[in-house]
Amino acid sequence: MGQVTIYLNDEIESKMQIAAKAMKVSKSKWISKIIEEKVSTEWPLSVHEMAGSWKDFPNQKEIRSSYGKDVEREEF
Repeated sequence: MGQVTIYLNDEIESKMQIAAKAMKVSKSKWISKIIEEKVSTEWPLSVHEMAGSWKDFPNQKEIRSSYGKDVEREEF
């Protein structure tokens, strides 16, 4: 496992300490979680769980119906 040293100004460090304490994790775990979220290439589970939660939201077919017909593509 790698280690990283970072330097924070006093205001940012204070905010980080408050956030980590609120989540009941160490500062290192808190920073690690933030980095993990930023470099993730997948949607979080909370986003997947929202799928279908809006009953009046149009489906894919309804949204595309207003686009009109595609033009013919050029051949290369």
